[in-house]
Order: sequence, then structure tokens, then C-alpha cells
Amino acid sequence: MEVFRRLPPPDRRAPCALTIGNFDGVHSGHRAVLGQLRRRADELGLPTCVLTFEPHPREYFAALAAARAAEGARPAVQAPARILTERDKLDALAECGVDRVCIAHFNASIAALPAERFIDEIIVEGMHTRHLLIGDDFRFGAQRRGDFAMLAQAAARHGYELAQVATVERDGERISSSAVRAALAAADFERARELLGRPYFVSGHVVHGRKLGRTIGVPTLNLPIPFERPALAGVFVVRVHGLDTRPLAGVASLGTRPAVERDGRLLLEVHLFDFDGDAYGRLVRVEFLHKLRDEARFDSIDLLTAQIARDAQAAREWFGREPGAGRTD
Repeated sequence: MEVFRRLPPPDRRAPCALTIGNFDGVHSGHRAVLGQLRRRADELGLPTCVLTFEPHPREYFAALAAARAAEGARPAVQAPARILTERDKLDALAECGVDRVCIAHFNASIAALPAERFIDEIIVEGMHTRHLLIGDDFRFGAQRRGDFAMLAQAAARHGYELAQVATVERDGERISSSAVRAALAAADFERARELLGRPYFVSGHVVHGRKLGRTIGVPTLNLPIPFERPALAGVFVVRVHGLDTRPLAGVASLGTRPAVERDGRLLLEVHLFDFDGDAYGRLVRVEFLHKLRDEARFDSIDLLTAQIARDAQAAREWFGREPGAGRTD
């Protein structure tokens, strides 16, 4: 799968079957869109392409609102929590058969671009779109003026094929990134799995940390979180894939580590029960199974160490109650 961190350069532009969206989570609804896109692209002999934006447009507008609120203009609005890291999103898109992903920088110019110019400059000229598939809630352009009717009028003029995919529902509920975020915030990992079509995990390369855990007898794998608001936080029972032929059981903390840090830096720390090798630089996938508690601040390292021991014991007991969840012995 090709990845461009902008629109394709002129010498790399080619006719494609395109869909546009944030695709945070790449959930079952997204997969339905991508499956339909793949089928029509194959019929037309076209590559499939996803156009997405970084940062998330709502993050961009939330940052603007926060700046204005600091000046006393109006209260800030909150950006949506992130479900997937960029790595995990790109991997999921590749699994769905996407041939090309373009990650356009969402900035003031894009935010102010009239819908008509969005069609002309991005969909037609920038992407060379021959087939465009959008969701039934897709809006685009400044003030979100662009809609399906505008795209249909432009399709006749520019010669691209236009299709719309209906919202995917399960048990009468719309499958959406918002629903996934709600499930993760509530630590309902079974519900998140139903919406995503797969277990929820975070992957990344193991980096060096402060090595505090090693000094208190609980060494950890450290994975940086590359955004400000993850979809969940706290202490969890986890399985880690990528270090052995089988997943390894452990306990993990995802958050700003208020017990030992003051800078608010996000980190995923995992203590494994059955691993003592060198994992630095290894790519691992941390699968979340159950939440034990929220993050907390402790007045001493001794109190923190005691709580980590209780968390590890609670995680071992959880694995013991869940047949097939993983071995801890």
C-alpha cells in the first residue's frame, strides 16, 4: 500500500476509486465502505484510494476554539479522543485492500476552502477520481456546505461516477467512531470488539523509559502514545503479541503516570508476567482485555509498588477466571 503525506504529486496521479473520511478505528462500518469500494474498483480496473486528514478536522477546530477561549472569546470545545495510532490505522486500511492512502494536512487553507473548489482542486485535479464513494453523512468544504447533491452535480460535469453507502447498523445502533469511543471509555471491550470487528489493541515499538519499574522489581515495556487524547486511560489486563510464538499475559497502564511524572507525557507501560528478554526496538501489539482501575497518584514509591503488586495479582486472577484468555504460569 502506498502512503502519501499530502495529495499525490503530479507525476504520481492516476485515475482511482476514492473514498474520503477520517477512518478513526477502521470499524465495521468503515470496512463495509472499503469493501464496496474495492468491489467497484475491481470492476472498473482502478486502484482504491483513501483520502484522510491529519490532524482530525475536529482537533483543528478544537485547537482554534481553545485559543479563542484563552482570549475570552468563547468556551473551548473538546477534540475527539483517538482510537488508533496512525500505524494501526494504516495497517487496518491495508488489511481492507486499500491500494493508496493520502494523508492531507488539515490547516487553515483546507478549512476555508469552498466546497466547489474542494471538488475541483482535490477530488478531480488532486486525486484524479473516476469513482467516488461516500457515506450518507459526508460533508466537506468551508462551513461543511458540500453534500451529496453538490457532488452529483459536479459528477456530470467532471465525468466521475458517484455512489453513496448507507449507514451500517447493528442491533438498531449506528456503527460509528463515536460508538467505539464510548465503548472504550466505558472499558466495554466486548462491545468495542463487536463494533470494530476485531479486538482493540495499540501497537508500537518498545522504547527506553526511566527504568523505574526495573528498580522496584516490575520491569515494563514502554510504548509512546503519539496524540493527546487516547480513547481510554487507566490500568488494564492485557495480552502482548509479537515477543513470542504465543501472546503474553500482563498488566498495563495507559496515561500520564501521575504517580511519577509531572509533564503529562502519555505512555503505555506494560509489565509482563512471563518475559525477561530484551524487547527494546521490537514492534509489539498490546491487546486490551479488562480494566482494573483508573490512574492514581501515590505519595511514595513504596505505595506505588504495593499497588502495582495488587494490580498484577488482580490481572493474574482475571486470567484464571477467563478460560482461553491466556496463561500466566
